Amino acid sequence: MSSIIEQVDSLEDKISKLLNKYSQLTQDKASLEQQIILLKEQQSKFSSEISELKTTCSSLKLANSMLGSDQYKRDTKLKINALVREIDQCITHLSQ
Repeated sequence: MSSIIEQVDSLEDKISKLLNKYSQLTQDKASLEQQIILLKEQQSKFSSEISELKTTCSSLKLANSMLGSDQYKRDTKLKINALVREIDQCITHLSQ
């Protein structure tokens, strides 16, 4: 009879430990899910910042080329040619 009581006590201890472990794992999971949400928000923020910096870099390259930098002369010529074409098209549309 005492053997059965010992086994039941042992099972109760094991179940209690399992429940505690389950509770801890549930809390850890919730914490990790919150961390994932924060990291996704941070990633989105960084992606938009990268996009803004690329745009700024492009604008700075264009400005630098217009100031006479030899490095970006080709880009400047292409941009000026594109602007001239747009102006010509506008003039053509206005004259019609």
